[in-house]
Amino acid sequence: MSWLSTSILNILLTINGFVGNLGWTIIIFTIVFRSILLAFTWKSLKSMSKMRQVNSELQAIRQKYKNDPQAANLAQLELYKKYNINPLSGCLPQILQIVMLIVFYQALRQLLGHENVGNTVFFTIDLTGPDPYHLIPILAAGSQLFLSVMTLPGGETPDIVPNDSKKKAIQKLNQEEEDTAQMAATMQKQMLFMMPFMTGMIAWTLPAGLGLYWIVSTLFSIVQQVYISGWGGIKIYYHRFINIFQQRKEK
Repeated sequence: MSWLSTSILNILLTINGFVGNLGWTIIIFTIVFRSILLAFTWKSLKSMSKMRQVNSELQAIRQKYKNDPQAANLAQLELYKKYNINPLSGCLPQILQIVMLIVFYQALRQLLGHENVGNTVFFTIDLTGPDPYHLIPILAAGSQLFLSVMTLPGGETPDIVPNDSKKKAIQKLNQEEEDTAQMAATMQKQMLFMMPFMTGMIAWTLPAGLGLYWIVSTLFSIVQQVYISGWGGIKIYYHRFINIFQQRKEK
């Protein structure tokens, strides 16, 4: 992987030779790199978007065949075939992003110690060390949180079992359904804040240049997500906020 970091270092030095500032070098490189990466991951991203759209149908299948795993797997495969979805394709963008973050960090460390690095100050922040104002870690965590909310599954856990039945067996199934929905919602909320927290902590300790790369890359992902599948969870939470605000105003 050293040859890849060396290649990225040479590209960064070339860009830096033109712009003369490490901050703008990182921004330009990130946008160009993500644009190239998009050409290779476009099908995977579209597949991930379809996965979120059929989430409610997928949950319904799991609930229907919860006592028959083999039938559930067959039904899921038929659902994926119906919508032309590859369930494994969604892993590719995340894997490439993590690999490139590691490679870019290696290249950035070499760049920071290079004699031709030039101006490393970007809006009063020296990108060779941690951000003394903690602005970049906050922006990195905030942008990651925004993206995480956007990519929340669109479908809720379906309400399959009737709620008004007086039969004890049906009532028991309904309680199990509610418990499953509550557990899924809890896990979803935990994952929602875990990634932004980890992003902020990493950006807090590492050189600010790496945090700048992560911010620009996340902003690119946000624009990409809007184009592919809209505002997602942001739209849902926006409408919830408006409803709560209107209800309080009417009281």
